[in-house]
Amino acid sequence: MLEKIIGLVLLWMLIAGGLLVMYVRLMARQKTQARLADRRSADRNVSVSRLVSEMGFLQRWLYLAGYRSANAPSIFLLSTLGSATVGVLVVATLFLSGLQQALQAGVEVIPGGVGQMFLPLAMILPWFVGLVFALAPLLVVRRARQQRVEMIEQDLPLALELLATLSEAGLAFDGALSRILETRLGQRPLAWEFQTFQADLLAGRSRIESLRRLSQRVQISTVSIFVSALAQVEQIGMGLAQVLRRQADDMRHRRRERANAFAASLPVKCMLPLVMCFLPGLFVWTLGPFFIQLLRITDTFIQVRNF
Repeated sequence: MLEKIIGLVLLWMLIAGGLLVMYVRLMARQKTQARLADRRSADRNVSVSRLVSEMGFLQRWLYLAGYRSANAPSIFLLSTLGSATVGVLVVATLFLSGLQQALQAGVEVIPGGVGQMFLPLAMILPWFVGLVFALAPLLVVRRARQQRVEMIEQDLPLALELLATLSEAGLAFDGALSRILETRLGQRPLAWEFQTFQADLLAGRSRIESLRRLSQRVQISTVSIFVSALAQVEQIGMGLAQVLRRQADDMRHRRRERANAFAASLPVKCMLPLVMCFLPGLFVWTLGPFFIQLLRITDTFIQVRNF
């Protein structure tokens, strides 16, 4: 027991030390970027891709997930440190309270050799719980990025259809975009990026540069294709409404293909949970009494024969 507690303490110290080093390096990087902020803001022709590439990995990852505050990396590291501490405390509580020993003893008494099969899972359960607590901030940010991508990909075809319809009605692209932002789409991430796009135009940037900044802020393939099409329209002078309509149809076709591929892969993805979780419980529930009765008959037979 003492060795396990010492191992937990060393593990927590290792995680805390790593997070502290990352925090110190991040703060130093932010100070360096703050010194160069005036120089970068003075040059309006600086490429947005270079600005995004200058971000650290953690800051860029949080930025794409929607956490764009200057203190987001620091908050993430402190949250990870706190959740890792909670995870270590939970693991220590499970071992010191005897719950882990009781769980292992309960699994071992399952007849038919099933308990021995599930005993390794019971042994690693506390460590798995501690790992989940330690990785909770990472999972939250990852889920936020997935939700942001899903919402943008859901809204983009509808926004393109509305833009195409309003363009065919005679409105310019900027006017049509302003009308769309007044609808229910105005409260979703795609509308927030379009509002930033309009702010870039008002700041004096060209339309193509503002579109590229939009693509770099989102970094989604469908948005990149849409931005490339609009940039081509801006440079060549093609019909905007027709291009937007084709882009909307193409995105709907892509979403349909992804949905069909996901539906086709469901049987394969359900196989592992079915084999690992459902079938063992079904076997224990249906065949467990039979094996117990068989063991009792065998034990009685052996006792009678020895007598």
